[in-house]
Amino acid sequence: MRLFIAIQFNDEIIDALTGFQSELREQGVKGKFTPEENLHLTLSFIGDFNDPDAVLEAMEESDFRPFDIKLDGVGHFGDLFWVGLSDNPALNAYVKRLRHCLADAGIPFDKKRFSPHITLIRRAEYKYEGEIPVYDVPKGRMKVESISLMRSDRGKHGMIYTEIGSVE
Repeated sequence: MRLFIAIQFNDEIIDALTGFQSELREQGVKGKFTPEENLHLTLSFIGDFNDPDAVLEAMEESDFRPFDIKLDGVGHFGDLFWVGLSDNPALNAYVKRLRHCLADAGIPFDKKRFSPHITLIRRAEYKYEGEIPVYDVPKGRMKVESISLMRSDRGKHGMIYTEIGSVE
């Protein structure tokens, strides 16, 4: 079972992200656009792990407290286009607690430095390489009131993400 822990978005943020994807398409950007139902913010990628109950227990131990997030800026890692978030000490502190709880429970996870971003397009192609044609940076905010444990399965037309459980 391929697992990750994520924030799922409210309609305001989804609308801002999908509107921005449409704008990028209009500017001639091509690539593998993240489907609306797969837009999320990964807090911790676990990968192949067959004990979701253990992950949910670690999530319960992580002392989740609601916090606000706000979209802020765009960027790219090579040919991956993303939208970022405003600097957020509450989010960063939560991810640190979450990862400590995962480690204490012996649950493997990707230990790369947390860099909050929402993937919009993979394998992006645009005539001005290295630039993102931005006119209106997406705006949106929400109160994060739960964290989701997600399962990732390969479907006929790409990845399918399913919530297994959540912590409030």
